[in-house]
Amino acid sequence: MYVNIIKPLFDFVFTLLILPFLIIILIIFGILIKLEDGGSIFYTSLRLGKNGKPFKMYKLRSMKVNSVDLRNLDGTTYSSVNDDRLTKIGKFIRTTSIDELPQFINVLFFKMSVLGPRPDPIEWYEKLDVKTREKYSIKPGISGYTQAYFRNTLPLEKKNQYELFYAKNINILMDIKIFFRTIYRVLKKESVYRND
Repeated sequence: MYVNIIKPLFDFVFTLLILPFLIIILIIFGILIKLEDGGSIFYTSLRLGKNGKPFKMYKLRSMKVNSVDLRNLDGTTYSSVNDDRLTKIGKFIRTTSIDELPQFINVLFFKMSVLGPRPDPIEWYEKLDVKTREKYSIKPGISGYTQAYFRNTLPLEKKNQYELFYAKNINILMDIKIFFRTIYRVLKKESVYRND
């Protein structure tokens, strides 16, 4: 009942409640992003949704136009405070997680949840074993277990283990803890970058 009714209802109602503030923030930072280098405001990427179905995920663009896609050895996104691909405003919105806010658009269209496993790039699906793919049995989230407790510090194998654990054991108490832990992490600006 929680996963199929209460959680989706919370996602929709919560997103509607914060929508006016979200629009104001997106307008402000959208203008700042545009003024800095004239490039697009949003970054879009095809990601794996529930049951491995691809969807287009939205973020505020934090990197310079036509930046090279750098990856760690395990395939995770390279992230460093000294990354010269970041724009000036991009470094701020990345550190404060403001760049993640457009993902509430995906929540409104039932492609994502407020909390869940982080959405992986679509090319990762074939690389995962059958057991690990079970983490896609629920919708991906803007934040989740790994984001709340480790943010961007985990190697891919550990990240998959924790996200699979979440998908298998999801409950309302766990989500409440993750929700408030996420707020704490964002406010403290902890573990934003993996490769400092």
